[in-house]
This record gives sequence, C-alpha cells and structure tokens, in this order.
Amino acid sequence: MLDQLVEYDKELFLFLNNLGSTTWDGFWLFYTDKLHWIPLYAVLAVLMYKRLNTKMFVLTLVVIALMILFTDQITNLFKNVIVKRHRPCHEDELVQAMRLLKSWCGGQYGYFSGHSSNSMAVAIFSGLILRYKYKYLIYILIIWAMAMAYSRVYIGVHYPLDILTGMIFGGLSGWMFYKLDKYLQSRFQLK
Repeated sequence: MLDQLVEYDKELFLFLNNLGSTTWDGFWLFYTDKLHWIPLYAVLAVLMYKRLNTKMFVLTLVVIALMILFTDQITNLFKNVIVKRHRPCHEDELVQAMRLLKSWCGGQYGYFSGHSSNSMAVAIFSGLILRYKYKYLIYILIIWAMAMAYSRVYIGVHYPLDILTGMIFGGLSGWMFYKLDKYLQSRFQLK
C-alpha cells in the first residue's frame, strides 16, 4: 500500500514538474526564494504592530520566531531522522525525466517541505491575528502559501506528498501558535 502511494506520488510529481516551461521558470525560481518575500513579512509585521501595543507586538514577534523555529526543526527531524525520503533530484530514475531548475537541489532528504510548512504557518498565524481588520487576508495568504508549496514541485526539489504534508503541518502549527499568542496576550494584558 505504501509502495503504491509512493509510486503515485512520483508519477504526479513528474506530471506536475513537466508542466513547466522556460517561459515561467524565472517566475517560479523568484517565487520560491524566501528572501524575496521579506517585504510581505514586513507589511504583515506593520499591520500587526498597528493592531497591537508595543509590548504585545514584541510578544507576538517572539511567538512568531518560536513558530518558525518549531516548524523548521520538526521538518528537519522528519527529513533527516524519521523518514529519510530522498528528494526527487536525488533519485537516479527520475533525474532524466524531470526538470530541475536549480544547480543545487537542497539536502539529500525532502519529506516534508520546510518551505511549505513555514509559509502555511505564517499564512494561518498572520491571517488569524489580522482577521478582524482584514477579513479576506487569510484567504490571500493561504493562496500565497499554496503557490509557494507548488513552486517546490515546479523547480524539482519536492514531491507532492512533501508539500501536502508541509502545508497541513504548517497550518496546524500556525493555528497552534495563534492560540498560544492569544493565551499569552490575555495573560500579559492582566498584569
């Protein structure tokens, strides 16, 4: 059963990866680079700052840092210790049939995607924090995070199950850290 699922995942990866074209390669390489999204993170931080007082904003930034650390470390634990599933670009049987857009495809293992988990965590957390003022922001951020996840398949460094698991884990992490932030905000507001 698991072997069949892995085979379907490889087939879906090859299908999605080979949908790409040189016309769109530059866009997806740009999109997948986390550094290009610093302006978005800055805008989200400013929106949160406007919603909270300085003390509560600093507390929220600490929670965000913990959330990113948590999603990153759990992702690395799964990749390098628990699952150890090779990235598609490290599979000899796939390399000839796939499109790899980067000269270096990342570490040896890819299950599950850190880009997917981190971006979905940020989307859910930020969308929930800002939902009272910006009602539809969470939906825009979820679409942004889903596109980030897809970019990992497009450039050839993750399987679809890698990104799906990353998005689910990231969404749960974003919700969990939102609840933690809410709890801490209420505790510190009382003092």
